[in-house]
Amino acid sequence: MADNKKMVEAITSMEEDFAQWYTDVVKKAELIDYTSVKGCMVIKPAGYAIWELIQRQLDERFKATGVENVYLPMFIPESLLQKEKDHVEGFAPEVAWVTHGGLQPLQERMCVRPTSETLFCDFYKNDIQSYRDLPKVYNQWCSVVRWEKETRPFLRSREFLWQEGHTAHASFEDAQARTIQMLNLYAQFCEEVLAIPVIKGQKTEKEKFAGAEATYTIEALMHDGKALQSGTSHNFGDGFAKAFGIQFTDKDNTLKYVNQTSWGMTTRLIGALIMVHGDNEGLVLPPKVAPIQVCVIPIAQKKEGVLEKATEIKEQLSKKFRVKLDDTDKTPGFKFAEAEMRGYPIRVEIGPKDIEAGKCVICRRDTREKIEVALPELEAKVGELMETIQKEMLERARAHRDAHTYVATNMEEFEKLFTEKSGFVKAMWCGDRACEDLIKEKLSVTSRCMPFEQENLASTCVCCGKPATKMVYWGRAY
Repeated sequence: MADNKKMVEAITSMEEDFAQWYTDVVKKAELIDYTSVKGCMVIKPAGYAIWELIQRQLDERFKATGVENVYLPMFIPESLLQKEKDHVEGFAPEVAWVTHGGLQPLQERMCVRPTSETLFCDFYKNDIQSYRDLPKVYNQWCSVVRWEKETRPFLRSREFLWQEGHTAHASFEDAQARTIQMLNLYAQFCEEVLAIPVIKGQKTEKEKFAGAEATYTIEALMHDGKALQSGTSHNFGDGFAKAFGIQFTDKDNTLKYVNQTSWGMTTRLIGALIMVHGDNEGLVLPPKVAPIQVCVIPIAQKKEGVLEKATEIKEQLSKKFRVKLDDTDKTPGFKFAEAEMRGYPIRVEIGPKDIEAGKCVICRRDTREKIEVALPELEAKVGELMETIQKEMLERARAHRDAHTYVATNMEEFEKLFTEKSGFVKAMWCGDRACEDLIKEKLSVTSRCMPFEQENLASTCVCCGKPATKMVYWGRAY
């Protein structure tokens, strides 16, 4: 037990200090390390393996909808960035600039991409000539740089990994269909793979992406009641096309501007996994994105036949699952605590008495339930538990979100909820930005989205009392 305690004592309780708990988990589970480059992190093997699983499964879903992967340069000439006024103003405070090539000053400074709309536009203006060239449905996996003032591992760093989809279409309607299609894909991915329930909706004019006609989002609720924007999809209409001269000859032989979309998800999803599912012992990973799904731990492994049996179990399960055998010389208690810290969904314990009885013990990470299983039934039981764990983790996260979603019909209720509670607050809004600004200034609360599933909670705006036009999810966010 001393070893067991030693393993977890460095984790601050989430009830005591949630921010410190989060930092302790990402460090202790060896997901990241800090670097001498301020605001940038090393994603260690355990963290990168999660990203690889996210990337692989997202990429499969993209390609099933006709998406093709490309790669564009990381440098953007300043003149190119300046072509779309709203866009450049939106990103100006976060841009990192390259001013020299070697020892020579550049004739024109270049920014390190904060996002690639301008580069895709520059590419599309030459690549698209006719309606026969449309649609272009491209995506790139890359890193981007945004000079954030305050950083936190996975949630906000100056360089981060992401995918950015950029598509071009013959009509606004086609672009809109793709915009919503990708948002739905993101929502489905979060729920089916990450076991994270999300709210789908549209951003307000104040919160939309710079240069977009409309921005759509999926919003998730973390364990501490803060919201996390987990994926966005933007319809640009023909605004960028007009700025960059992206035209095509349509079927009626007239020259028209394309309509474009953009959509992205980032490594902040790993932060979401930690904050939705983690506990005071460390990570709790859904099986579909757990780099190690099963950890086999031999008990009294120096005794004859124990390590051999544990190795046999590892080899058998490895045919269907991602399996690790912990044959180190650490104590079993330490191994159990380490397996919990790293979030392995299932732990299999096997010792001399178990071998004699022809069974083993399975422990679920999410509930810590222990189950005795006959060795011939082990593979089937592990498969069954994987599905159960994945499903129940989503159900628990949804129950937590629903229990921390409140309704306010006037400003008094609204303020009281954000003073006393943490979570989403649903409330009606008149559509006036002045109310949105006032709420943010007064309570440090932002509109998260206008959900697709609208409810008529009241006839008047929660802030000003004027006639309401939309129901909005409000919250404090990362």
